Amino acid sequence: MPNCIRLSVLAAALLLGLTGCAAQHSHAPAYWLTPEPLPIPQRTEVAIARLTEILHRAELTEQQSAQLHYDRGVMYESVGLTSLARFDFMRALRLQPDLAGAYNFMGIHYTLAGNFDQAYEAFDSVLELDPSYEFAYLNRALALYYAGRIDLSLYDFTEFQQRAPTDPYRAVWLYLAHAELDPELARSKLASLRTELDAENWGTQLADFFLGTISEADLLYSVTDNLNSAKQLAERLCEAYFYLAKWHSMQGDTERAMHNFKLSLATNVFEFLEHRYARLELARLRDEPLSAEDAVF
Repeated sequence: MPNCIRLSVLAAALLLGLTGCAAQHSHAPAYWLTPEPLPIPQRTEVAIARLTEILHRAELTEQQSAQLHYDRGVMYESVGLTSLARFDFMRALRLQPDLAGAYNFMGIHYTLAGNFDQAYEAFDSVLELDPSYEFAYLNRALALYYAGRIDLSLYDFTEFQQRAPTDPYRAVWLYLAHAELDPELARSKLASLRTELDAENWGTQLADFFLGTISEADLLYSVTDNLNSAKQLAERLCEAYFYLAKWHSMQGDTERAMHNFKLSLATNVFEFLEHRYARLELARLRDEPLSAEDAVF
């Protein structure tokens, strides 16, 4: 079946299912929308193979080799091969110690492994090397957030949000950080930021959900709005389930939060921070330490 037809059938089925469930179970958890894991793109596998061949056979300068290791690391990261990605980022930094992007990815890996001090150092290095690398503010904020240093994370979340006030995801993360300290203040600040958000960006639905102007069913129903690919559907579901899980966790509903984090992971959207941090969120809810295999070595 052609992709466009298959997507239309999927969207139609989702719309019918969502309509029926929203009408019959307006207060029920939306377990009826199950993600289909994204496949690994063949072009990414081919690109990894080609880069590997070049690294093994070509005569390269250290700078060229560093860049190719970094590029292959990004590709490994995009398909969930995090250990291989980490090796490449470390190799790239040994060859070229001023590679800001590699420090950024290493900082993310340190955060996920619970090595927060090393994560801060990595993100500090990014900003020293390239002050315009704005996602280092987000990633350092996330490291502080997951380390429980919420007051400090607010500075970086605020800096990141102010650099693109129309981006709903930046507003939502600033809200989540504020909500850890003062839920009412967080809601007030999000309501103020909402006036500047891009109405055409699907993520604005997330802000509306946290403000209580749309329901959980409404949020999930909206994933089919202006849908143009199965990949986009998986990406939206990855985000929707992650932030629904955060909301349920804030309400003290651990079981429903864990279920939604698992659904976010099931999308296989490895590149999204929501997918990256869903597993860390699950570990926090279970009060589990990260396993040894998650450690950075």
